[in-house]
Amino acid sequence: MRNDYPRPTLTRGEGSFMLLNGEWLFCDGNIENDADLFDRKRYPETINVPFVPESRESGLGRYTKGDNVCYMRDFTLNAGQLAGRVIFRIGAVDYFCEAFVNGKPAGIHSGGYVPCEFDITGLVREGVNTFVLRVTDHTWDELQPSGKQCESDKLRGCVYTRCTGIWQTAWTEFLPMTYIDDIFCKPDVGGSKVDIEISLAGDEIPEVEAAVEVSYRGEPVARGVCRLTDGEGSVSIGIKDPVLWDIGKGELYDVTVRAGEDTACTYFGMRSIGTSGKKILLNGRSIFMRLLLDQGYNPEGIYTAPDAGDFKKDIERMQAAGFNGARMHMKIFEPGYIRAADEAGFILWGEYPNWGLEVAKFESTDVFAPEWAAEILRDRNCPSIIGWCPFNEMDSERNSEIMKVSCAITRELDPTRLFIDASGWTHRGQGDVYDVHDYEQDPDILRERYAVIDEDAYISNLDWGNGMYNGKIPYFVSEFGGAGYDIDKEQIARFNDDNPETAWGYGDAPKSREELFERFKAQCEVFLENPDICGFCYTQFCDVMQEVNGVYTFDRRPKFDPARAKAVLDRKAAIEN
Repeated sequence: MRNDYPRPTLTRGEGSFMLLNGEWLFCDGNIENDADLFDRKRYPETINVPFVPESRESGLGRYTKGDNVCYMRDFTLNAGQLAGRVIFRIGAVDYFCEAFVNGKPAGIHSGGYVPCEFDITGLVREGVNTFVLRVTDHTWDELQPSGKQCESDKLRGCVYTRCTGIWQTAWTEFLPMTYIDDIFCKPDVGGSKVDIEISLAGDEIPEVEAAVEVSYRGEPVARGVCRLTDGEGSVSIGIKDPVLWDIGKGELYDVTVRAGEDTACTYFGMRSIGTSGKKILLNGRSIFMRLLLDQGYNPEGIYTAPDAGDFKKDIERMQAAGFNGARMHMKIFEPGYIRAADEAGFILWGEYPNWGLEVAKFESTDVFAPEWAAEILRDRNCPSIIGWCPFNEMDSERNSEIMKVSCAITRELDPTRLFIDASGWTHRGQGDVYDVHDYEQDPDILRERYAVIDEDAYISNLDWGNGMYNGKIPYFVSEFGGAGYDIDKEQIARFNDDNPETAWGYGDAPKSREELFERFKAQCEVFLENPDICGFCYTQFCDVMQEVNGVYTFDRRPKFDPARAKAVLDRKAAIEN
């Protein structure tokens, strides 16, 4: 059972929460009448939350019969837990859900990738309480972003098993009536300080003083105070001789905020990220991004890692092969993965699962904007995330307005990071970095193609009217490689209708592991040797179901010796000199 605390960027002490993972009653279908939702006879099965029914970890391991499922769970509260505010939280539910407590509506949530929050203070009582969640998941709906989920059970190409319902941790939190809702830490390496913004939530928010303490490895290093008026305030705190967060060095500072009756903790890393011409600068130093595309899928849990320790293990596997970061691709990842990257000094790009959302429809902006904002607010303290990219492979003829909105939201909520407006195909000149996707397999063609990176540089291998590169900002090959090589047909068969012949990858498949490695080596060297390229992202970390272009198999076995890959990637890139 997943028993890790689900929100590492805003924690409180023991007794402030109750984890509710584990066995829930489950109905594979819709219970349309609200009055029937609390009829236990309507729930003939059990499911292991937070795993989707399509996963083996859930105890079911099958596609749902339709687009609706329902969950029921009892939980017991004592008088002390009822003394303040009671909030029921779920890390993520795909896609739309309606919550009920003790027979009464508790709220609704739309969006399959960010936290759900239901204030159930007036609905709960001492003793046993019953929570019910009704979920609607229309993966086929053009106004529902689904990322890499297939709309049916027929997997194909680079789309995988759909994921229905609860897929992140459920818990109940016990808070004062006025509580700390957000702490945003903005490190200033040049100024040897951190600027901290604090927000309170509640029905009536009094003016209070917030006391802030910053510590490093358990020892206090700085303190500050500020007044919170209308629930908002900020303080700038000097950090003497700051220890910098860097690649391979996950140095973190802890922050404790005390305001009114509440105490909450978060963390940050002292690091700067920016650009200078074609270079990306981390702490003022030119870096080369050696990234892997990570789809965030697991063979047993599908969307959800079976154990919190799996996050660290996956990052260690990528580092063992010489990679210093990843694109969290087409999915908003579990917070535990990002925390593991923070601790490892592993750089990340945050994305949004825009596939499935028909952005040509005017209403798509209303679907996208709240969830994109919630993602940024959830993760903006995490130093491993060096940039945001809301869209992947957007057609230039679609909705340019949604791209403007995405830029405005990102710049407003998090001005501290880099921004790519849409990865791979279409750019509107709003980003800090220009990127392309290129699955050409021949290294000689790649070398010739990228010989000159100026206004006439290669912009796309697809005729989508990609915005022209201006020759002045960092140039990033954010997808390449992807050679399909299937070393385990039995594994593929388990996830694709027992048909291993549908194993898929880019280009002509290598005939051996050695040929796969030599192609990988030659392609990587093309970009490492180019003084005008700031980084690459190899497709991909591991095989995912029928897609067999990973450095590792789906169950995380290396296809070639990671140490050999590391020897290739450890060489200093031309742009780092």
